[in-house]
Amino acid sequence: MNCVVFGGSGQIGGFLLPRLCADQVATTAFSREPRADAGGVSWRQGRLPGAVPSLPDAVTAIVCLGPLDHFTEWLERARISGSPRVVAMSSMSAQSKRDSPVAAERELASRLRSSEQRLLARCRDMGSACTILRATLIYGGTSGSLERLSAKARRWHVFPLLRGRGLRQPVHADDLARAVVAALGRPQGEGIVQIGGGERLQASAMFARARRQLAVHTLGVPLPHGICHLLAGVSGRGRGVVERLGQDLIADNARLIALLGVEPRSFQPQPPASKGVSS
Repeated sequence: MNCVVFGGSGQIGGFLLPRLCADQVATTAFSREPRADAGGVSWRQGRLPGAVPSLPDAVTAIVCLGPLDHFTEWLERARISGSPRVVAMSSMSAQSKRDSPVAAERELASRLRSSEQRLLARCRDMGSACTILRATLIYGGTSGSLERLSAKARRWHVFPLLRGRGLRQPVHADDLARAVVAALGRPQGEGIVQIGGGERLQASAMFARARRQLAVHTLGVPLPHGICHLLAGVSGRGRGVVERLGQDLIADNARLIALLGVEPRSFQPQPPASKGVSS
């Protein structure tokens, strides 16, 4: 297999690239910044959608871990020889933010759904099998929203504990990498496949567990729903997040397990230094 990866320097790529190299997959990764070849990965500089250099010869698989709309726009215009296997990341925000009170979030949900359908159509025209992974909240590595929250908590020794009864199903970036590898190993496409973590827990319990896993002591500061609404109103940010604290943001992993054989782990937040391939 000769695989091209977009977004390989990000949260999921940090787990995917070592897995591809361990499987002896010839891998070319694109990054917006110049990077030296390392670990069996050939790096090229490029930016979706309009600044991507020519692909290597005889590409048999293309993976996108970055913005789905930019990737779809590029692929619709790109001249691709053959019918490479395509695997791309999307987000459950395509569903959960559909009726958000925030216009920008509704627009994001619409853009994701449109990009998904356009990508599936483009792959049909190319004769390429396509799998789109719709992920819940991603954690693991260093760049996720939970990791950024934890980094601030370690710095200030204060951890905000948002209260919410809505269920959450955070999925580890390495489990997404496992799903990508599993999809690449299948000749047929699965269309849109939901993927969440192996555990569902209330939002308040998710934040509390993330705090307990920190390597330093922090003061947990409970933030009742009313306070969160007030802060969001004053700052003009986070209104959608606060509104969804009482909503279930979960995925149905039935198709994922049946088609790809991937069963994601329970919510196990770890310090960023734990990044790497796990079995």
